[in-house]
Amino acid sequence: MFHEHENTLHITHLSDIAIHQLAPSFRKLPHTAHADGQYRLRRYSVIRFIGGKVIEVDKHDFTQSSQYNHFQGDIVRQFEPVLEETLSSSGLQEMCELFVEANGLPDGQIIDIHQMRIASVFDETMVSPEGIHQDGYDYIAMIGIDRHNIVGGELMLYRDNHEAPFFRKVLEDGEVAMVADGTLWHNATPIRSIEHGEEGHMDVFVLTARDGNHELHS
Repeated sequence: MFHEHENTLHITHLSDIAIHQLAPSFRKLPHTAHADGQYRLRRYSVIRFIGGKVIEVDKHDFTQSSQYNHFQGDIVRQFEPVLEETLSSSGLQEMCELFVEANGLPDGQIIDIHQMRIASVFDETMVSPEGIHQDGYDYIAMIGIDRHNIVGGELMLYRDNHEAPFFRKVLEDGEVAMVADGTLWHNATPIRSIEHGEEGHMDVFVLTARDGNHELHS
């Protein structure tokens, strides 16, 4: 396997306790009215990680530049917040701690938290309708929480957007992929239900952060 510098690509794992604690909250994710809202159920919150604690910031609208997102770029998207019981859980605290420690982020770092369920509602359901892309951040963590009745959904990483992926992996329950967004590009393969007519889904958290976006510079 190709080994990038650990700050470019780093694979780690949540504890089983954290996975079991976080997984049930995905059953409470709402649909949205956005272009992907039929099959990408999600919540979104911004937090500050101070002294090992998760402190919610009152911000629930999310915009990506069309430079990064050709699918829904330059559109202000409103989402319901991550549930308070999820934000205050030790599982989410562990997830943020891993993210901060692996990337050497400072105390007070602002972190965007996307909680998503991709439901296999089509013959092939797009996990990443943007295609090969970057998100416009410095640090990204993609965390697999649960896969049910699906195949596909492989994370694919690229050195640029014109080459074949150098890394492909299904993120199994609790697996965490930390990616330097300014260096690598990413995408994911579609998901398909194994048993047709039965619900299938892929549950993930995505954490993002920018350099300098913390207590002293916010």
